[in-house]
Formats: sequence, C-alpha cells, structure tokens
Amino acid sequence: MNLSPVNQLFHSSFNEHKVEVFIKRDDLIHPIVSGNKWRKLKYNLLSAKELGYQQILSFGGAFSNHIHALAFACSQHNLQSIGIIRGEEQYQHNFTLSWAKHWGMELEFVDRQTYKQRNNADFIEELQYQYPNAFIVPEGGSNQLALAGMSEVITELNDQIAYDYLLTPVGSGGTLAGLVKADNNQHKILGVAVLKQQGYLTEEVNTLLKDSAKSCNNWQVLNQFHRGGYGKYKAEDAARILQFSQTTGVPFEPVYSGKMILALLDLLEQGYFEAGAKIMLLHTGGLQGLGGMAERGLISPADWPVPERAPTRSR
Repeated sequence: MNLSPVNQLFHSSFNEHKVEVFIKRDDLIHPIVSGNKWRKLKYNLLSAKELGYQQILSFGGAFSNHIHALAFACSQHNLQSIGIIRGEEQYQHNFTLSWAKHWGMELEFVDRQTYKQRNNADFIEELQYQYPNAFIVPEGGSNQLALAGMSEVITELNDQIAYDYLLTPVGSGGTLAGLVKADNNQHKILGVAVLKQQGYLTEEVNTLLKDSAKSCNNWQVLNQFHRGGYGKYKAEDAARILQFSQTTGVPFEPVYSGKMILALLDLLEQGYFEAGAKIMLLHTGGLQGLGGMAERGLISPADWPVPERAPTRSR
C-alpha cells in the first residue's frame, strides 16, 4: 500500500474564518479498495488467512462500500466471499452488487428484521455453523482488527504534517475508534455521524475502545449533520458538495465524505474553530457509491465522477 498523500485545500470560507484545511487522501490508496475499507480489511484478511479460513463472510446493504471492497479484496487473496445483504434479490443486478458477483461473492439476501440480528451472538453462532470455513467480519468491517488498520492513519499523519483537528465521517464506528485509540489525545477528533441515531455511535466507539475508552477524551461524535439519515440528503446538499469538489479539485460523494464537508462548512459558519486552526479531513473513499446513485437517477453522470459498471457476464 502506498502512503496516502496530504493536500492543502483552498476555499473562500477558509480565508474568511482564518483557518487552514488539509485532507488525507485515503481515497487514493487503491482504485477499488480505497479509504477506510482498505484500512479496516487489511488485518481482517491477514488474520483470516493465518487462521486457515477459506471464506470471509460479512454484512451490508445493497449499495454497501464495504461489501464492494470485500468482494474484490477476497478475490485478490484467493478467498471466497459471502455477503449477507439487507434487501431483496432484485438488488443483485445493481451497480454495487453486480461488481461483487463479478468478483465471486456469494450473496444471501435477508429481510430487515433478520438483518437486525447481525450483531446477535446466537445469530452469529448459527451463521458460523452454516459456514464453518468462514471468518466472520462485522458490518463495515468494524472490529479490533479494523482498529489496528485505522491506527496507521495517525502514524502516517504524525510523520506528514502538524494539525489541530481531525474530521472523519462515521458510519459503523470502527474508523473513529481506531483513530481515537492511536491518537492518544494528541488532537481533537470529530466524527461526523452520517446516520440518524441517539448516541448509538458513541456507544459503539466506546465498546470498540474497550479499556482505552476511559483515558481517551479527545473525541466527539457530531450527530447534527446527518441531513435526514443514512443515504439521505437534499438536492441543495448535493449541489454544495459538488461545488466544493469543483473548487478544490477533490471528488466527494453525498453519503459519507460529502456530509463531512457540509459539516465542516457549517461548523466554520458557527465559529466552532478558532482563528489559526489547522484542520485535517480524512477522505474515507466510498466513491463507488456514485455508481448506484447515478443508476437510481439521484445524481447526473455529467456532473459526478461515476465509475464504470461491471461487465454484463460474470466470471
């Protein structure tokens, strides 16, 4: 894996509020398994192979970045992949899952009620019995092995540049937990929740931090910038994200990284950051999601960098 670069971003709002903003381009780690997906899967894949597993099983929605990345990563490591997918079989032909199938993933569709059991010990035990050769990875890849991968972001940043704040989008909590644990209270870390929830993500991060939770007090989950819930956003939100991308030359998408950008701009307007602050953004990838959005008519391919579809015939 190549070290992801840090670039300074330039925007009129940054000048107005007298701050410097930088971005760690983890979206450039790999053209397919990019951003936090690479980081969180790295040690899960290594552990699965060291333990002698031939399969990796995980969970995700029909447009999941994690499922998309896992399918490709497993294909490259000669591991079979199994996706427990929330939704109906009709989704198997969408942008994300057609790629997952192309890379050899076995898809098992479950209803929402069943999917809610994904963290239930009895349900996991049942799945392990059904797939005895499978190494089971939680939704989003968020477990202790993921924290080890995410900690490398902090190690790299400490060698790259000085900064005061670190912002990241938060979906399942593993990215934020890994950053917080490795940072050891050096910086103020802000997680922008991309889904509507009542303290759930804070609890998830504390659970992942385990014994470190009491000593780590440099972080916060910002719950007010989800724009209506997971995968939800207004047309004006998408327009602001697109304009920011065009101004800075960095691609974002409206579900994860884009909500971080909108939160940054809103926080600046609210006077959250002191003059002279150096703010680091973590680009967690996820640009494959633009394919599904274009497919559903939610964005225009003329405006957004929509990736190519999977070949019609799977291998």
